[in-house]
Amino acid sequence: MEIKPEIAERIGKLEEKFRNSGQDMGSYLDGLLHDRYLSYWDYISVDTLLSLQKTNTHFPDETIFLTYHQITELYFKLIIHEQKQIIETPNLSVPFFTEKLNRINRYFRILIDSFDVMIKGMERDQFLKFRMALLPASGFQSAQFRMIELYSTPLENLVSADIRENYSKEDTIEDLYENIYWKKGGIDLKTGEKTLTLKQFEKRYTPRFLRIANSVKENTIYHRYLDMTEEDRNNEHLVKALRNLDVNVNINWLLMHMGAAYRYLSKEGATVKATGGTNWKEFLPPGFQKISFFPELWSEQEKQEWGKQWVNHTFNTEK
Repeated sequence: MEIKPEIAERIGKLEEKFRNSGQDMGSYLDGLLHDRYLSYWDYISVDTLLSLQKTNTHFPDETIFLTYHQITELYFKLIIHEQKQIIETPNLSVPFFTEKLNRINRYFRILIDSFDVMIKGMERDQFLKFRMALLPASGFQSAQFRMIELYSTPLENLVSADIRENYSKEDTIEDLYENIYWKKGGIDLKTGEKTLTLKQFEKRYTPRFLRIANSVKENTIYHRYLDMTEEDRNNEHLVKALRNLDVNVNINWLLMHMGAAYRYLSKEGATVKATGGTNWKEFLPPGFQKISFFPELWSEQEKQEWGKQWVNHTFNTEK
């Protein structure tokens, strides 16, 4: 059988590739003869993926709750994938940096826009019942979201707002981490003690969080921006992408959760405790924590009014 010139050319290139790597092309060709064709369901692992929605109750809407959170974690994985490329790229250009940020913002916009699935997509009575079978688990325990924060900004920017001025990059990673803002969300307001939700989370992930914080010390996304030339730092597209990321993560994403909390946990003046006992009214409002990944990009007035107009809108429309 005659071999077409374009096929012969490709075979020649393959032979060169394997020769340069010290491999035998013939062995790889034998492998191709025995390999089976790839199918969509095998590549995506569809059967495995669809087997992971294991609910704890018989309420139909728990499947919605569980599946949506799994989808969220997959998007978080994509976000971290882009963050690591920014952090690990030696010579970071403005176009590359901006494109990666735009991808991250796109993922967050999809999550924010899709949160109606949580806010309007479940029956309240079902939620209030099946949630009791999930204790003490809570979305508070999303380790990937905490990793997104650690990759984005130095720990001193994640210290609780009421004590942040007492800390700086001169403090140890361990000390800064101990005072990170989200831990306040796992404190029982009546007793002042850590909830089991927080205790479980710290035990499982504290060593990993500290390893990440130490690995990106002076090398977070914010550091990569500050290390650029003045001309690059003033690039309007880059600045816009960074500001959008701050708003998407630290305002809009939180407010979507507040909308869901008001929908399911507030009724007729009464407030139901969040799953895991997290004090969501003290923890979720952006204006309370005033977390900003990139504080240099905001005016003092913007910092003082952080999330204020969005919070007021949410309070007025979701009650």
